[in-house]
Formats: sequence, structure tokens, C-alpha cells
Amino acid sequence: MFNLGWGQDIGIDLGTATVIAYVKGKGIVLREPSVVAVDNNTGAVVAVGSEARRMLGRTPGNIVATRPLREGVISDYTVTEKMLKYFIRKVGGRTLFSPRIMICIPSRVTEVEKKAVIDAATNAGARKVYLIEEPIAAAIGAGIDISKPCGNMVVDIGGGTTDIAVISLGGSVVSTSLKVAGDKFDEYVVKYIKRKYNLAIGERTAEDLKVNIGCVYPKIQDVEMEVKGRNLTTGLPTTITIHSSEMVEALNEPAMMIVDAVHSVLEKTPPELAADIGDKGIYMTGGGCLIDGLDKLLQEKTGINVMIAQDTVSCVALGTGKALDNLDALNEKSRK
Repeated sequence: MFNLGWGQDIGIDLGTATVIAYVKGKGIVLREPSVVAVDNNTGAVVAVGSEARRMLGRTPGNIVATRPLREGVISDYTVTEKMLKYFIRKVGGRTLFSPRIMICIPSRVTEVEKKAVIDAATNAGARKVYLIEEPIAAAIGAGIDISKPCGNMVVDIGGGTTDIAVISLGGSVVSTSLKVAGDKFDEYVVKYIKRKYNLAIGERTAEDLKVNIGCVYPKIQDVEMEVKGRNLTTGLPTTITIHSSEMVEALNEPAMMIVDAVHSVLEKTPPELAADIGDKGIYMTGGGCLIDGLDKLLQEKTGINVMIAQDTVSCVALGTGKALDNLDALNEKSRK
């Protein structure tokens, strides 16, 4: 059956690791890994999302499972367009009219990167495309009233980028975006295990380690996890045991890069807004902030209270959805 009304308004958090979609009036309706499996011989899409993620590192020669977004921006335009088309159809169903779509972008993207997102969404079937900066969407999703003239600091740690912004009166006063986030943490785990144990592990194994025992602040009780990989000397499959105390060592460098970036944003913040942040604290959002102890580390290094948002993984998508709900009011204002 065709839906004869205008296409549904869709808010999309187009993340490096996950795509989350919000439909006006329905809330979050889709949460899938941003992975696409493509047949190299025909160029056809074999699988998208969860099904494609299971294929990472396990495909035959002719099928390649890739992540078309790297470090928060489109690295493979054609595959991103196919992925968006698949998700828009899955969310919107068969409608007579195309939907309006709002997409999140990192705070420091170039005009070329913005155009790539708009073009990909338009070619995937959007009637009109709006862009919103990730930290602003994250702040709205975390329930912060950003319309008031007072400073709020948001640190949004995603898969590809960490976006840090001081927001006041609905806009970013000071912001930065660094390409250190969830994926970079995984990379450091892979390097650490290769260096210390001479063992090669895959991206997914590194992510499992990070999620299950990863920490950047010493745990009260040391926990451990068995890891399977390939011994680089013998070439044979080997199993080793990793402890959370080793993860502190492995993840310290990228964690400190984020802390330093927060510090540099605070240094550039006007004194009145800095005083507000000192009173209210720093809000952390995004899946990357769930690494154990990251909030404690940031609090220790800045001396400012750090809070993790309630639905941290969905914050950006929820904020996009709320901004989308106010689109008509915004359009009305701009027409006046």
C-alpha cells in the first residue's frame, strides 16, 4: 500500500559505526551498523547493516564488506548512497512523496564534505535535506535547553569523531572536532596486542575487548577476557588472556587526546560561559563515552563535574528528531 501523505520526516544520525534513524511521531525506528557488503564483479549490494557487519573480515574474494564512512565523513560516495537508499526505504516504506531528511554532521566539516552528504541523501530519495551539527543535536537529545544565553559544554564521542562544543543561544560558540573516537580506540587495542603479544587480532575482536573490559581509569577489581588471534611468528591460531589493567595502558593515549582537546576548547571559551560550565558541568554523549572511567579521567584532569547523558548512544538521533519536529516552526520564522 502507498502512503498518500507527504513522505515521513526522517532524522538520521549518519555515524561512522552506526546509523540511527528517527521518524517524526514514531521515535527511533532503526539502529544498524554502517557496513555494506558489495559484490566487486557486479557492483551490486549483497547486504547492509547487521548482516553485512557479520561478514567483516570473512568474505570471499569477490565480496567486500566495507564501512563507507571514515572518521565522520563519506569515504565511499557510491556505497554511502546505496546504504542510505536502503535505510530510507526500510524506514519510510513505499510512499508517494519523498521524505524530508535531517542528517547530523561533525562540527568541523568542509563545504565539500557537506555537499557530499546532501547529494548522497538527495540521490537516495530525500525531498529536502537539512544538516545539523552533532554536538548541537547531542545537546538537544540530552535534554539541555540550548536556547538560553548560558554556556553548555557537550563532548560527543562517536565511532569516527569526537565533537566538543560550547553551546549558547542555540549555536556553537567554540567547537572542535578531532578524528579520535571509538574506531581509534579499537586501533590502539590492535597495536598494543600486536606489540606486547606478537598476536594479530581483527577489528571486531578489538571492539569486543574495548566493550567488555576496556577502561581508561584503573578498575577496583581487575577483570580478564580470552582473546583468539593469529600468532605472527608461527602463523597459527592462538588464545591469550587480557586483563583490564592492560587496557588502561592500551587506551591511555587516545583518551588523553580527547582530554587535551576539551582543555583547549575550555581555554578559548569566553569567561562568562566558562563560569556557567564550571557550575553546570560537562555533558558526555555518544557510544564512545561508555568506555569505563572516561568520565572520571576527564573530571580529574579538568576539575569540572562530568555527566553521561541518559540515552547516550541515541542522543544525537533523538536531538535530530526533536530539531526535525521544530522544522515547520523554524521555516515559518525564516519566511517571516
